[in-house]
Amino acid sequence: MEYFFIGIAILFLSGIISDFFKNKISVLSGLAIISAILTIIPSVNVLLTSESLIYSYNFNQLFGAVNFVIDPLSAFFIVVIAIMSLVSLIYSKGYLKPYIEKGKNIKAHIVFLPILMASMMAVVTCQNALMFLICWEIMSLSSFFLVIFEHEKKEVRRAAIKYLVFMHLSVLFIMVAFALLSLKSGSFDFTSFMSAMHGDKHFTNTIFLLLFVGFGMKAGFVPFHNWLPDAHPAAPSHVSAMMSGIMIKTGIYGILRLLSLVDVPSKSICFAVLIISVVSALYGLLYAITQHDVKRFLAYSSIENIGIIGISISVGMIGLSYGNDIVALLGFVGALLHILNHSIFKQLLFLAAGAVYNKTHTRHVELLGGLIKSMPKTATGFLIGAIAICGLPPFNGFVSEFIIYFGMFKALSIHHFVSVIMILFAISSLALVGTMAVLCFSKAFSIIFLGAPRSEQAKNVNSDVDNSMLIPMGFLAVLALSIGLFPQFMFKFALNPVSVFINVDYSTVVEPLHILQLISLFALGFVVVLSLMILLKMKLTKGRIELHETWGCGYNQPNNHMQYTASSYASPFLSMLKPLFKKVFDIEKPRRLFPRSAHFSLKVEDIEEAYIINPILKYDEMFLSKFESMQSGNIQSYIKYGLIFLVVVVIGSLL
Repeated sequence: MEYFFIGIAILFLSGIISDFFKNKISVLSGLAIISAILTIIPSVNVLLTSESLIYSYNFNQLFGAVNFVIDPLSAFFIVVIAIMSLVSLIYSKGYLKPYIEKGKNIKAHIVFLPILMASMMAVVTCQNALMFLICWEIMSLSSFFLVIFEHEKKEVRRAAIKYLVFMHLSVLFIMVAFALLSLKSGSFDFTSFMSAMHGDKHFTNTIFLLLFVGFGMKAGFVPFHNWLPDAHPAAPSHVSAMMSGIMIKTGIYGILRLLSLVDVPSKSICFAVLIISVVSALYGLLYAITQHDVKRFLAYSSIENIGIIGISISVGMIGLSYGNDIVALLGFVGALLHILNHSIFKQLLFLAAGAVYNKTHTRHVELLGGLIKSMPKTATGFLIGAIAICGLPPFNGFVSEFIIYFGMFKALSIHHFVSVIMILFAISSLALVGTMAVLCFSKAFSIIFLGAPRSEQAKNVNSDVDNSMLIPMGFLAVLALSIGLFPQFMFKFALNPVSVFINVDYSTVVEPLHILQLISLFALGFVVVLSLMILLKMKLTKGRIELHETWGCGYNQPNNHMQYTASSYASPFLSMLKPLFKKVFDIEKPRRLFPRSAHFSLKVEDIEEAYIINPILKYDEMFLSKFESMQSGNIQSYIKYGLIFLVVVVIGSLL
């Protein structure tokens, strides 16, 4: 445990230490590597032995005894946080280079990057409610200062403030739940909360709903997701990668930690989580398809994958509720593996999107195109991430989604009408999500990297990004392929964390392990055959390929307007779902026989934003504007207000 705390201390100090050196990012990356090693060593030991590490410190009357515990569940999250954060930190060197060359002050950014990493690790190990809230707040504030990196832009400030508001709404629900638990248990320690919830279903359900809203807001479940599509595009790409790949998973950790304290979740709660998760998956992907900002559509895709993780967690909860161990095991293993897999392929996609932005200075997909010729390595990384996130073999996304499907089909053996109907609903919804994911990411890859350049920004790109940005993407791509080729080892890796929820009977894992070994053989065979085919093609066509213009039906001057746009690519599918979107059109029709200009653009707004958030903000602004006259700038008026307030307080205390 000492290694872990040394690693955390190094992270908290590394930003300040790095500021004394000229090459700040390199020093920060070096210190982060040391810290990652120190935090991973005890965590891996816990995952291998299932023996928890406990460190207790007595804060006397302030907090009492505060326990920091690395159990298998915490250890799993620590390993994911350490590795994925380190990848983003290394990538940041190349991404921030243009900003440094322009004289941008990055001191605060350098300080808050490792603080975010350290606070996430503290959150997943702290077992005291008050200290947990402090660590949670440090995580929220540090990520806020990272999001607001380009604070000179109005849309960045707006997104960062919205993020901060939602995070404080989140912590409000968590505080209320912790207050109720501490009042009933007489302690702030998590272990005491277990006895407080034991045997009282109504109280347990109330606590679960409060904490699910609080943690779900951080994770991005619908309808608590509204901050996420704004904050991710506003942040630098390596920060977006950390937030989407890792930070929102702390919300999932909170839900899983709550489940480890609950005896048996009620069936109504299980089905409620399942419905919210299915809606999140469908909603996130529907809006991802409509987006033209590459980072915004990746943000909506994160909502979709949080929904998939939630579906798997709800399957595990159903298994616990009905006493079916194999269903519970597959549900929780699927959730943990998808947490890991999503952190890999989503970070890969965000880093690739950052590389595109680094070269073109635009995130608008309609202004891109043809970049596979000038940025082949970035294009390959994005393609691997796209295949993985669609759940296609032989990459890692297929593995976790297969286990989730396997768990749901096993859940059909539960002889309960409502359960069977809900599981069938989840299976069909997840199948639809997979189909939509293929549409979404085939659109993204083809519009960004294939075809002809659609603007001068894309046309002027003549080289790929630096190795400092390519190496992290390459590492993530290798991880995605490795997990897809050897899924049985990752399944075993997730078994010890699942033991926090159920007693793992290793006789029940024989069947899924056998199936995963077969998948591994087929995946390896596919990769070998595909590699041989590529090598054979390269040998047969070496020096024999000649390029010619194809017949153009008498028209020999094609341009970039004669190819699919992002809107036209997805239009046939989206036209079937018109009521689900708030559309804003910008149309200029041709008015002459030989028109000089014409254009059509479509912007799809989030219906929650359009019909709930914006009206609330409008009425809030109208209400607060009534008090503008009070801010007169007159000192005497302010003194008068202060005296009135003091008189009211004194009278109130006397009453």
